[in-house]
Amino acid sequence: MKLEDRMVRSIALRKGFVVLRSDFTDMGVSDSQITRVLNKLIARGFIQRVSHGAFVKTRLNKFTGELTPAASLEVVAKELFEKLKVDVLPSNGLVEYNSGLTTQIPPGGAVRVKGRRINRKIVVAGREIRYEKSPRKPLAHL
Repeated sequence: MKLEDRMVRSIALRKGFVVLRSDFTDMGVSDSQITRVLNKLIARGFIQRVSHGAFVKTRLNKFTGELTPAASLEVVAKELFEKLKVDVLPSNGLVEYNSGLTTQIPPGGAVRVKGRRINRKIVVAGREIRYEKSPRKPLAHL
């Protein structure tokens, strides 16, 4: 079986939406071969790049007929952070909204990073994750 076929099968059988480049290192081939096959799969529309070394499965949008990410920005980011073992919390705006301190609905795509700095840019369907610092002191009113 060709490497491309093995990788397509591996991606299709995964339960989640996010695929990391490192998921294919156990296939016994060089990094450059994995990169070439991933680029072919991107060109075919089977996956889309969302971040450095991270990809998302695609599906056919029944309304537009175009290939789109199989999950929303929030779902992809949550799954990617879990795979990378990064602790994130809901954004400050979401915490305030859920606790009833404000009636403004917070914009999606923001997370609070706990304990470390992140430079990773995550973009899904033109929307990008924004990072907020965790407050040093816990919010007194919560």
